[in-house]
Amino acid sequence: MLGDIEENRVFRSKKELMTCLSIMSMRKKFQYKVFKSNTSFIVVRCVHPSCSWRVRANKLIESEYWMVTKHVNKHTCPTDFKTTRRRQATSWVVGECIKRRFINPGRVFRPRDVMDDMKQRYGVELSYSVAWRGRECAYENLRLGTPEQSYNLLPGYLHMLMQTNPGSVVNLEVTDGNKFQYLFIAFAASIQGFSYCRPVISIDATHLKGKYRGVLFTAVCHDANQQIFPLAIGVGDSENDAAWTWFLKRVKDVFGENPALVIVSDRHRSIRSAVEEAFPRAFHGICIYHLLNNLKTKFKSKNKELEQHYIAAAKAYNLQEFHVLFYTLCSAVPGAKEYLESVGLDRWTRSHAPCRRYNIMTTNISESFNAVLVKVRELPITAFVNEVRLLCQRWFQQRRTKANGCSSRMSTDVENKLEQRRDRAQTMDVICADQYTFDVVDGDRNYCVDMALWTCTCRKFQLDQLPCDHVLAVVRKTQYDPYDLCSLYYTREFWCETYRGVIQPIPHISSWVVPPPISTFQLNPPDVRTVAGRRRKRRLPSMGEELTTPKCSRCKGKGHNRATCQNPIALRQSEPGPSLVSPIAGASSATELGHQTYPSPSMPPPVAAATAPPDVGHPTDPSPTMPSPIAAATAGPHFGQTLADS
Repeated sequence: MLGDIEENRVFRSKKELMTCLSIMSMRKKFQYKVFKSNTSFIVVRCVHPSCSWRVRANKLIESEYWMVTKHVNKHTCPTDFKTTRRRQATSWVVGECIKRRFINPGRVFRPRDVMDDMKQRYGVELSYSVAWRGRECAYENLRLGTPEQSYNLLPGYLHMLMQTNPGSVVNLEVTDGNKFQYLFIAFAASIQGFSYCRPVISIDATHLKGKYRGVLFTAVCHDANQQIFPLAIGVGDSENDAAWTWFLKRVKDVFGENPALVIVSDRHRSIRSAVEEAFPRAFHGICIYHLLNNLKTKFKSKNKELEQHYIAAAKAYNLQEFHVLFYTLCSAVPGAKEYLESVGLDRWTRSHAPCRRYNIMTTNISESFNAVLVKVRELPITAFVNEVRLLCQRWFQQRRTKANGCSSRMSTDVENKLEQRRDRAQTMDVICADQYTFDVVDGDRNYCVDMALWTCTCRKFQLDQLPCDHVLAVVRKTQYDPYDLCSLYYTREFWCETYRGVIQPIPHISSWVVPPPISTFQLNPPDVRTVAGRRRKRRLPSMGEELTTPKCSRCKGKGHNRATCQNPIALRQSEPGPSLVSPIAGASSATELGHQTYPSPSMPPPVAAATAPPDVGHPTDPSPTMPSPIAAATAGPHFGQTLADS
């Protein structure tokens, strides 16, 4: 146990010895003082002059270890000498006591919580300032030091990352004075798995919330099971042309470029210029959600029909359906036609896109990845990178296990989607034209399916590379295998190959082996203009974005969450109606009204309540009902019923 002291016990450092002494003194409720201390030995005694308790420890020769050589474990001080405020409860000791509470980066542990925790565990009363400094010390211990020390550790950490994960790509750019500028990381497992994912990359940027701020760049895609597959991350100074161009060029160098590649992002000007420079042959699509917000802001409209028509037009598969929806949209909002056409119909519609976007019409997967890192983005740079590695390592292991346990030919999500389409295909009629051409009647419309060319006039089959409802209706009437009509990107084999790579862990900093050129490199934090006041942690909403009010899962109220909830919660929800009055309260109120009461405040037996006459209801009620036993017990004295009457 950390707080136990005994003779011949060895500690790794003098600080560990002093921490153990301090925790033991708080736990056993006494105080000590350092009597003698130098680089070779230390002697501590109880603060009471007549107490015989003492500890002596010596440093081992040619070592950093310390050993307890003498321990008089007997207190002769009076018991009233103990107090709730102890001199050993310093900020760094408090940090050692509570640091295990912060293993999860998203844990909310306020100074007031630190004060309550130390009071409950050790009986120590802390001031708010000591609790706050103790929490900061715990942060430093778990976050690899201060923000400045974290930048200095980054080169060594990146070296260990490449040593434990061969094939990973890491780029670190510095400015004059060895100041941090850019960082790019792509794990070897992600590089290997991208070959088995659909060639649609979603990119986005979000702000870091640490002392030196910065911007996080992310590139993600979808795996065979429609889950987020992280490709690369980058860190820069801000979301500008130079930073985006540098990041996307690194993405191109690692993952390559082909004519079928699609980049999906918002309409940031820096992203557009960077994509044109880094990926000249790739198609650049726009997130339809961000464009919708721009559309509502420009025309100052909150019409729900506008949103519905726009989303339907953007997701339409064939041109005929798009033109009908687009005409309805433009008729409802004058000027929308010119605005959307100036953006480019091919950039935000599925029907006009020259490349397959599959089902990735928004940057939701990038936004979701950033949302997972919302608390991690407050950490210093090295701790932040390590948390991203842990997240990806956990995802890869969980999804590798799930993919290997899948028994079907397709991924789980695709199997469910095909099952739903099979159910809808049951109601369709199929008319055969020849060996490969079929006419499928779906309600009041018909669709032509060509099994030789793998086409359907609804265009879902061509654009999603999955059998649509009409193709599955043909499969039901023929001998075609529906799984042979699916793209390989949705198969179980590609799903397993996507997560075949393993993201290996990195050992503790005490086990790092870093060569001198890297270990002696001093990386300094970037220059950041400090703004007065508390740093902003909540992002500014985008244009046209509708903010949602948080709802507490504890009290169901709005405007706060569970961590900051201060509303009292009832132990049991009462049913609507008049509240029940306790027997004692009922007796006292009956006495004030001059009615006869029960001789004792105890509850009358249920039998007496059950045999109460039917006219015990309120005199003005048109149809009095029999009250419950508890209600009768409290209502009896109020209406003058005596114990003899019942």
